[in-house]
Amino acid sequence: MTEKIRLAHTVESGGCSAKLGARDLEDLMSQVSLPSHPDIIVGAESFDDAGVIRLPDGRLMVQTTDFFPPMVDGPFEFGQIAVANALSDVYAMGGAPFCALNLVMFPKSELPPQVLVQMIEGGVAKMREAGVFLLGGHTIDDTPLKYGLAVTGFVEPDQLVTNKGARPGDLLVLSKALGTSILTGAHKVDLITDQQVMPAVASMTTLNDKACEQMVRAGVKGGTDITGFGLLGHAFRFAASSDVTFRLDTKLLPVLPGVIDLIEMGVIPGGCMRNLDFIKGRAVFLPSLDNTHKWLALDPQTSGGLLMSVPAAKVEGLLRELHQAGVEQATVIGEVLQPGSQRLLVA
Repeated sequence: MTEKIRLAHTVESGGCSAKLGARDLEDLMSQVSLPSHPDIIVGAESFDDAGVIRLPDGRLMVQTTDFFPPMVDGPFEFGQIAVANALSDVYAMGGAPFCALNLVMFPKSELPPQVLVQMIEGGVAKMREAGVFLLGGHTIDDTPLKYGLAVTGFVEPDQLVTNKGARPGDLLVLSKALGTSILTGAHKVDLITDQQVMPAVASMTTLNDKACEQMVRAGVKGGTDITGFGLLGHAFRFAASSDVTFRLDTKLLPVLPGVIDLIEMGVIPGGCMRNLDFIKGRAVFLPSLDNTHKWLALDPQTSGGLLMSVPAAKVEGLLRELHQAGVEQATVIGEVLQPGSQRLLVA
């Protein structure tokens, strides 16, 4: 009988936990001279979720790319997660993904070819669900296994959402529960069962399309998605780009089942430490914040939810529409304040 291959065991770090640390990326990008053009609406300098360029006909094109090693054992599920995560950057900009190219690094001497087939099938299934056309891609023989997409989408100029759009008086709405890295990390070392990790898999394979649709309908202009830099890392970027201060109440954070117990057992992914290093000196941890919820807010998410800055008068209606659309965990987690000495106040 052939032994089952557990993909997560073939890599040291999987999913968005494998990202280069936010501080390292910031330091490196500060040494790069970026091109400019009058039709670049959103470029790399703002650390937004995707680039946006104006086409000759006035439409806006959204482009992004994302890939990573596996954080789950099943190749089909890994393919779904990698695709949902890559498409999320377009949804975070208020756009609709249109077509994509596969980015595949496959160790042919270490894994059977059927793993590659099942992974691509999972990815194509998720693209089909999103209405995205796969045009081709590029595959190299490389270790460890990595998969993702280069994605092109479109957004109407008056529907563009960026990380510069938060305004004082807005409330902050998060559309997905946190804790994916904690759960998948615990599963990798057999602290939890296959059944117990399923809430994380279900969350990571869920598209952000419905959250995006309701965000755009509500006229939201400020948003981002929560991935490898954790809630606090991405919230900092969002607040800094918008020149405001965010006050987050971690007791309001939606959380996946079992995550709090694991944190209290000491299950803290390495990515949490990198994210804490990035946030040090850039956030105020208020006395009401406990360690458990601090680590939750630092957990590197894979295919996480959208964080939206919503005018207060529109929040009740938006939450109602999100819940009716199946985005059941969407909730208010904080508020936007006038700019202060720090970008983040974390309670």
